[in-house]
Amino acid sequence: MSLPLGFTARPAELLKAGAGFRLAGQPTNAAPGFSGKKDDGAAALADRAPVLAQLQEQLFAESRFGGRKSILLVLQAMDTAGKGGIVGHVVGAVDPQGVKLTAFKAPTDEEKSHDFLWRIRPAVPGPGVFGVFDRSHYEDVLIHRVHGWADDAELDRRYEAINDFEAELAAAGTTVVKIMLHLGADEQLERLRARLHDPTKYWKYSPGDLDERAFWPDYMDAYQKVFERTSSPDAPWYVVPADKKWYARLAVQEIVIEALASLNLQWPAGNFDVQHERARLKSA
Repeated sequence: MSLPLGFTARPAELLKAGAGFRLAGQPTNAAPGFSGKKDDGAAALADRAPVLAQLQEQLFAESRFGGRKSILLVLQAMDTAGKGGIVGHVVGAVDPQGVKLTAFKAPTDEEKSHDFLWRIRPAVPGPGVFGVFDRSHYEDVLIHRVHGWADDAELDRRYEAINDFEAELAAAGTTVVKIMLHLGADEQLERLRARLHDPTKYWKYSPGDLDERAFWPDYMDAYQKVFERTSSPDAPWYVVPADKKWYARLAVQEIVIEALASLNLQWPAGNFDVQHERARLKSA
């Protein structure tokens, strides 16, 4: 596969959290593998958007003729890291009829009465669908580990349940792409401050964001454990530097494009006689 515009290496290769990966010390304000600046990144994002749109359309079209493939993009991050920007600027470039976006909030009382995956399974994308989880089942090992809401035995059970769940998805034809937007603590502080100085951004601010910020080192440790326990060949983790929003969007776009391209998607031939239909049109 040729390198995308402006890249000196494939983001999917550079940013994968493989064996021996350590989150500590990973840069948050870098643009790994990209040779340009912000304006170049914006141009590259626009240039590659039609590529992503065509692949998504092929995925959707295949499913109309029996195809079973789908893709699930899992977005995890600390608050203000830019998950919404990924949805708007990356996923927003494709046909919305083929997208299923689920933004998981704090579980309801009913959801708490079931196993943690109970509310996740109905949101899994069906054939031909580009699924997006804005937060996900990983909240149930991250925040629970940080705040001690689950003991080690229960956390171990959940890691294994997640691995089994994602293996089931892969076996059923769903390509799982898991992204952690790696935001710096100083950058988060600036973004929170900006929200409080702009009345049009008040709706994005939550006092709870500051509460969770106090546990920053614990969250980084919890993410490290997630990468160690749940990054697999079928469902790898990618850690994307997120201080530069333009780079994060571009890198995620390329990772998704590569995942879709690997599916060898084809335009359906149709279930009708093309020549016959062309002749009918001439006489219509």
